[in-house]
Amino acid sequence: MTIDTGNTAFMVLCSSLVMLMTPGLAFFYGGLVGRKNVLAIMMQSFVSMGWTTVLWFAFGYSLCFSGDVGGVVGNLDQAFLRGVTLNTPSPMNNTIPLFVFIAYQMMFAIITPALITGAFANRVTFKAYMLFLTGWLLFVYFPFVHMVWGGGILQKWGVLDFAGGIVVHNIAGMAALASVLFVGKRKVLDRGPHSVPLVALGTGLLWFGWYGFNAGSEFRVDSVTAVAFINTDVAASFAAIAWMMMDWMNAKKPKLVGLLTGAVAGLATVTPAAGYVSPTSAVIIGIISGLVCYFAVALKNKLHLDDALDVWGVHGVGGLLGIVLLGVFASLEFNPKGADGLLAGNSTFFFKQLVAVVVSSVWAFGFTYGMLWLINLFTPVHVADDVEETGLDEALLGETAYLEPV
Repeated sequence: MTIDTGNTAFMVLCSSLVMLMTPGLAFFYGGLVGRKNVLAIMMQSFVSMGWTTVLWFAFGYSLCFSGDVGGVVGNLDQAFLRGVTLNTPSPMNNTIPLFVFIAYQMMFAIITPALITGAFANRVTFKAYMLFLTGWLLFVYFPFVHMVWGGGILQKWGVLDFAGGIVVHNIAGMAALASVLFVGKRKVLDRGPHSVPLVALGTGLLWFGWYGFNAGSEFRVDSVTAVAFINTDVAASFAAIAWMMMDWMNAKKPKLVGLLTGAVAGLATVTPAAGYVSPTSAVIIGIISGLVCYFAVALKNKLHLDDALDVWGVHGVGGLLGIVLLGVFASLEFNPKGADGLLAGNSTFFFKQLVAVVVSSVWAFGFTYGMLWLINLFTPVHVADDVEETGLDEALLGETAYLEPV
């Protein structure tokens, strides 16, 4: 193997950027909840950095990218990174060491289940969360990575997902919806967001890290990398402004939290399309995502669903929307290895994207609901009423974020 030092250095940088997104998510969610539940939700993100890495090293990577079992999951040939040497090339770019590819994909595995935690904020026991984290990775995340990126059935069929519209956002969002329906509402009214500056800091870290998330998914430095980079920024920016304008019209004031949430919605929505569409299409995707995700959150509120931090409305709807809009706007002109979409006359590709959205949504929702039901047989998923009243930080962790009274 001949190592391309430029591409390798770029992918090490992108891996670091994606790693930074999980602490960013912790700050984003931590600022949105009340003062007595800050550490509990941040813990759920940070513990994923540790435990998901353990699972990824042991068998996660192998189940995603080694071999193929029925088109659904890989095998255990590379469990504990068996057989991986200094000279083993990456499957996506043979001028990059496999170790770098393993690390990059591991960062995706870390943040994806952490996204779900915003949906059941302030009301899930830590033991149940650890079981959920393990089971969800094993039965939802790892199979979809293999099916879409690891040589599985959806990839072979021609489904495209540049950086995780299905693999990250749609399945996490649908899992969030299932979690909300199973776990139920919070008994204690939350007074969040307790710190909008923390939300802004988290958004900044997420936005910054997302360049590695999307541009890095080209696995080399070329023109497509550049397109993915600019598409990421313009979609986030237009979505942020669209969401802010909706807030301004309805609440008569522009809201910073709305602007920040809109940016995240745009980032999530453009993720599957970033390296397959033109910047003009990314602008349209951003505007649509800002508006549609705004109304999805409004619908959630109208239905009184206690998705605490709008994971379904932002990531679930955003991921779904991004996969569908990729089916509309994809262009071989901007990525010869991609496909033409509906606007270029390719209705077959559009249909495949629709099928992929339905399959991933049903799978993620069904498995998540079933896993929570099973976990609840062994250990309570919802915290006791007194724990919710006291706050999860003190009751579950024995720590508090702030010295003054809550």
